[in-house]
Amino acid sequence: MTPPSHDRPDDALPPLREVIRKHGLSARKTLSQNFILDLNLTRRIARCAGPLADSVVVEIGPGPGGLTRALLMEGAPRVIAVERDERCKAALEEIAAAYPGRLEVCLGDALDIDWSEYVGEQAGNAIIVANLPYGIATSLLVGWLESEPWPPWYKRMALMFQKEVADRIVAECGTKAYGRLAVLAQWRTIPQVVLNLKPEAFTPPPKVSSSVVLFTPRPNPAPAASVKTLARVTAAAFGQRRKMIRQSLKALTPMPELLLKKCDLEPTLRAEDLTVEQFAHLAAAFDGN
Repeated sequence: MTPPSHDRPDDALPPLREVIRKHGLSARKTLSQNFILDLNLTRRIARCAGPLADSVVVEIGPGPGGLTRALLMEGAPRVIAVERDERCKAALEEIAAAYPGRLEVCLGDALDIDWSEYVGEQAGNAIIVANLPYGIATSLLVGWLESEPWPPWYKRMALMFQKEVADRIVAECGTKAYGRLAVLAQWRTIPQVVLNLKPEAFTPPPKVSSSVVLFTPRPNPAPAASVKTLARVTAAAFGQRRKMIRQSLKALTPMPELLLKKCDLEPTLRAEDLTVEQFAHLAAAFDGN
């Protein structure tokens, strides 16, 4: 086996444009495909995930394998690449042949996989790195944030989103971008934007810019609450975000004033005024009632 090396200048595989042409891998809008062909850039993305040498790396939507190659070049000893598009199989198998024993290609839908079971003994020591298909990015993220048990089966995530989604993930309380995605992400992890990319970095160029967000799980999210209840509370609160919290929470309970009083919250506040911690308190109080 070729030893992992951070200094490996290339992997002797053809340029990605040639790979795409050879295998007929034109990007499909129905699969939210936008490829990054610059290996220098995909290596930057791989490095955003931190050290890879001691972990199994899970990649979603590798396409022709640009980020896959970067992860292997940056020292990942094992990469599990999950791809829905069967057209990409041959290109990914060529990468697997160039890195014997280090790349496992899984053809399937990432939304249907039991991840903790899939990574097996590496549960708790996995890193998710992905240029996520934008059509399912939020659904995948929420599923990973709601993982049970917690701490989760992964130790870090470096995920690419549309910049607008990334802004919502790291949004601060009191801003227009702040919502249930920010609450859930910030309660269970420490999310930070680590890289921004312009549309021209992709083939074909999307209409919007993109951002890579690094998520570091909090071992013990505080205050303690049920993640499922927190999801219900935030769904109710932000479902009618322009209304006062005493009104929007009626979708959750017929007597929201009692719940708010228990948490020392003014009923005239709006959802965007509540901090992540206050939402967690609400979830815990709701379960307590």
